[in-house]
Amino acid sequence: MKLTEKENFQMLLRGEQPEWVPRYTFFPEPGGKQGPTAFIMPSFLSESLFSPGTVKDIWGVTYVPVPEAGNAKIPEPDNFILRDIRNWRDVIKAPDLSGVDWEAMAKKDLERLGVNRDETLLIFGLHVGYFQNLMAFMGFTEGLCAMHEEPEEVMALMEYLCDFYVEVGKNYIPHCRPDIVNVTDDTAAWKNPFISPEMYRALIKPYHARQAALGTDLGLPIEMHDCGRCEDFIDDWRDFGVVMWNPAQISNDLLAIKEKYGNSLVICGGWDIVGKLADPDVDEETVRASVRQAIDTYAPGGGYAFCGGYLGAVGDEKTMMKNKWLADEVDSYGKTFYKK
Repeated sequence: MKLTEKENFQMLLRGEQPEWVPRYTFFPEPGGKQGPTAFIMPSFLSESLFSPGTVKDIWGVTYVPVPEAGNAKIPEPDNFILRDIRNWRDVIKAPDLSGVDWEAMAKKDLERLGVNRDETLLIFGLHVGYFQNLMAFMGFTEGLCAMHEEPEEVMALMEYLCDFYVEVGKNYIPHCRPDIVNVTDDTAAWKNPFISPEMYRALIKPYHARQAALGTDLGLPIEMHDCGRCEDFIDDWRDFGVVMWNPAQISNDLLAIKEKYGNSLVICGGWDIVGKLADPDVDEETVRASVRQAIDTYAPGGGYAFCGGYLGAVGDEKTMMKNKWLADEVDSYGKTFYKK
């Protein structure tokens, strides 16, 4: 019986070498093609990320689209809702969850997502991150100063946010029945983390762990999304059950990480738009060769899924073509990699 994309990816999650190198996907691809993984959030939380145009999130943060990045959204610069962390109780107000029809919401969200559950693993997520929420509320300058100067107030805010998000998860998960639970927080820039491991353990990790327990309590694997050089935090992630990490950018020492954790930590990434790949007119063979190099470097023995892609303006033909080359090369080269 032919192995499905989902079943092949599940081999990774069990620490086994899969039949072929899978491609980590966040959503169904253009044309409706199913990938082995897809991401779902409760719609009332995700509207600020995926609705067109400028929108406010549930906390009142204004998000604006970035045309050069496919209209992905960022908090509006210099328009912060919290100026003094000591005043957060007057500003940050969680929505009332009484009366929410969780079953109806999950059903509608699943229909909108449109994935075939026999082919695709469903990854459940809640928000952009506790650290990222604080930066969205205050901006990086004031947010980082608050973490240093008023850690007790930061922890109180994080506890408030976590209470809300965990309550959402407990109500929503039984109706969407995910395969994986995601924890997201971009705590690092390309070259270094924004905060120390000690600050992470004190101010952020306890809330990541509480959120991860939504999955571990049900026997579900935990995935971490953290961009940049965030390898300093991996041991801490492992404490609350993380078995998969995206996008695992190449500014981390991925080979050392693979050697340390083996197939118990799935590396989803290993490819970034650097060097010749960042040339707007990069040729097809250069793109395809970069895929083969990533697979040759990180896939031996298992524990690896390709994750990466180009961002550009919506409808930009060059961007779409580059991503087509990437996807095609992963599918063609990756399909036979373990049969060599």
